[in-house]
Amino acid sequence: MDIRELTAESERREAVPILQQLWGDATRPEILDWTGEDDYHLFGQFVDGELVGVAGVLVRQVLHHDRHAWLYDLVVDEAHRGAGHGTALVEFVEDWAREQDCEHVALASPLAKEGVHEYYEDLDYEKWGYVVEKEL
Repeated sequence: MDIRELTAESERREAVPILQQLWGDATRPEILDWTGEDDYHLFGQFVDGELVGVAGVLVRQVLHHDRHAWLYDLVVDEAHRGAGHGTALVEFVEDWAREQDCEHVALASPLAKEGVHEYYEDLDYEKWGYVVEKEL
């Protein structure tokens, strides 16, 4: 198993179909735009040379939170789910975040995704608040 940052556009293009499994409404150009931003880090997990999962992270420090890695995107290709790849990616992101002097790894998840919440709670993540938003 190999996890590494995907920095080349060709690597990010390879990740698009996997990211579209998480963001079904996003187009290829939209995904390439946001994964190509300077402060966005896209990590890919490979098994026998095949990309099986990705994690997208931004490092932030804001008034209400210490320096943290915000895990925006975590998705394993549907054909490879249930084999521990997601957990390996989360652990990789946690180690990477420590190297970046982050105090926390944080993420948001829709209220209806109870299975996702349980997954992260099993990895010792705590629910401590709500993300609220208003569409404009």
